[in-house]
Amino acid sequence: MYVEKYMKMAIEEAKIALQLDEVPIGAVIVKDGKVISKSYNQKNATNIVTKHAEIIAIEEANRYLGNWRLIDCDIYITLEPCPMCMSAIQQSRIRRVYYGIENSDSVNKNIIEMISNNSNTNPMVELMGGFLQEEILLLLTAFFKKKRQKK
Repeated sequence: MYVEKYMKMAIEEAKIALQLDEVPIGAVIVKDGKVISKSYNQKNATNIVTKHAEIIAIEEANRYLGNWRLIDCDIYITLEPCPMCMSAIQQSRIRRVYYGIENSDSVNKNIIEMISNNSNTNPMVELMGGFLQEEILLLLTAFFKKKRQKK
């Protein structure tokens, strides 16, 4: 299944983040069956709050295509996007978001759904979740367990 293939790539990106002591989130953008960008969280390494995996992957895809519009692109993310990333996804015209684990924050969940379903300014973004959850949960659990041990 193609979704699993790209989600596994996103997991590999999340593993890089984990090794660098970043929250293990990875993202991969695909157009016409070809990976055009991939990334992982880099907030701590850069001290830049917007360096989420999704934002970095979008920026790389923009450069690759030479266009800020990512029409006919799909993004695969290990964790459901936050509102900032969901806004960037919608603004960039990505058509589908595939993610592993849902965001447990119900307020964020509502905001994300409002953004993805808003067709007043840009096309709606299709959200599909629940892919490879167990493997992703292991990464997130390992990261936060390590953080608790440091305290």
